[in-house]
Amino acid sequence: MGRKYIVSAVCLLTAILVAGCGGRTDVGEGESFIYGLNADRTGLVKVRYDISGEEAEKAAEDMLSELKKPAEDIEYTAPLPEEVEINSCKLRGSILDVDFSGEYLETDVLEEKLIRAAVVQSLVKIDGINAVLFTVEGEELKDSSGAPAGLLNEDDFVENTGSSLGAYQTDTLTLYFADESGEKLVAEETEVRHSTNVSREKLIVERLMQGPKDSGFPVINPSANLLSVTIKDGICYVNFDSTFLTGAYDVLPEVTIYSIVNSLVEGTEAQKVQITINGESNAKYMEAVDLSQPLEENMELVAAEE
Repeated sequence: MGRKYIVSAVCLLTAILVAGCGGRTDVGEGESFIYGLNADRTGLVKVRYDISGEEAEKAAEDMLSELKKPAEDIEYTAPLPEEVEINSCKLRGSILDVDFSGEYLETDVLEEKLIRAAVVQSLVKIDGINAVLFTVEGEELKDSSGAPAGLLNEDDFVENTGSSLGAYQTDTLTLYFADESGEKLVAEETEVRHSTNVSREKLIVERLMQGPKDSGFPVINPSANLLSVTIKDGICYVNFDSTFLTGAYDVLPEVTIYSIVNSLVEGTEAQKVQITINGESNAKYMEAVDLSQPLEENMELVAAEE
């Protein structure tokens, strides 16, 4: 009888050790996870985590606490340094405002990018949170160039699990600008070298805002601010501030709107584009184009090739 109990105990211990040897970084298909940093803090790793069923703001508070908690195994480290305090975490519509203590600014530049990527990509997994705004002691976080980091979502980062965020790649984009009359669209094919941390849809809109390099004329008010770009369920959501609604060029309102729509539908997996103003869709561009519903591409506005 004693031998039987010993054998059973050994089997149980073996089962526990086998179950535990994988650690939290062995994330199976369909399992919920957040992001941590790898052991030398040069890349991201997935870490198993059950997202709280609480309302979004409380779930975010719980997750931020987890992102500060010392790691349970050697395969990853907590993204948020121990000395960085979370001053506040407030939900504003679908935007989560997170304010950190001043110690956040003492982080190495590359490591800060990784922290930002891990925290943002984790928080937007919570239902009801579509973007995150980082502030430090009440002041909006600035990137390494001194520009405001702005609203961040998962499309601002490429999933660099186990690798650095410093890689670059070259893409060819087809962008639509206005023709000389301002009544039609013309296509410009351009080669762009860019950081892999920038999503293709965000890159397209930013390049449209910069204007054409060779042919065509600009269409988007250069004073407008792009707040966020994300694709979900086949729809690309492009969020501008209210300055966007004021045209700066002598082009038809439809030309401006469909330069964005056509460029995104042709250049990404999106089938439609929803343009919003400060997160709201109840607007008209130049009092002429209804932005309340997602728009499909309109190739009839493209000028015929000569």
